[in-house]
Amino acid sequence: MPRQPRPDLAGIPQHIVQRGNNRQACFFQKEDYRRYLSALREASLRYGCHVHAYVLMTNHVHLLVTPDEVGAIGRMMQYLGRDYVTHINIQYHRTGTLWEGRYRSCLVDTQTYLLLCHRYIELNPVRAGMVATPQEYPWSSYGANALDLHDPCIRPHAEYLALGVNAEERRTTYRTLFDEGIDHERLAAIRNYNQQQRALGSTRFQAEIEAALGRCMSIRPAHRPAKKPEGE
Repeated sequence: MPRQPRPDLAGIPQHIVQRGNNRQACFFQKEDYRRYLSALREASLRYGCHVHAYVLMTNHVHLLVTPDEVGAIGRMMQYLGRDYVTHINIQYHRTGTLWEGRYRSCLVDTQTYLLLCHRYIELNPVRAGMVATPQEYPWSSYGANALDLHDPCIRPHAEYLALGVNAEERRTTYRTLFDEGIDHERLAAIRNYNQQQRALGSTRFQAEIEAALGRCMSIRPAHRPAKKPEGE
């Protein structure tokens, strides 16, 4: 039975996760992270994708992206795959796949989950025990969203811009969002909706997406607890 296409609508943010094959490393030194971010910026501009948040972990990547049109994110990820995998294969004299199959993505309700996904993504290194605070990790969008660090990859969403009347106020408000952790129920929702590639949000949001795509956008109940990947 053929796999269903990923849910994809213009103007609706997507939380994207791509993992290294067999959960092996996909970044090995600083230059690799820089190369990926350079390719991400180029691909996002080329294909009309607005990157709001990201984190590059040792063996996987999280992105929060809004496409201008259907298919834009797929083209962006294809470009990233070609560029970055070619770099890794040449740099380390290797062959074969780097990523674990297809990337996964879910649609995100801007009113209820967008800024939560920001936090989920940028807190990933903290949950993994790599750093104590998100500002200590150099390979995420936290510096751009919470501090005064220039990041050419980032294009703020309207929900982020509504946090304040100017850049300083927005950053200050954004930092306060990290004063509270993310409770277990919402962590599980973010993971499950991405895993099943559905629509993360209110029942109204899900109903609107179902009407647009003609398919179920709520998650199936889990029969057993899913194993939580490290750093998720």
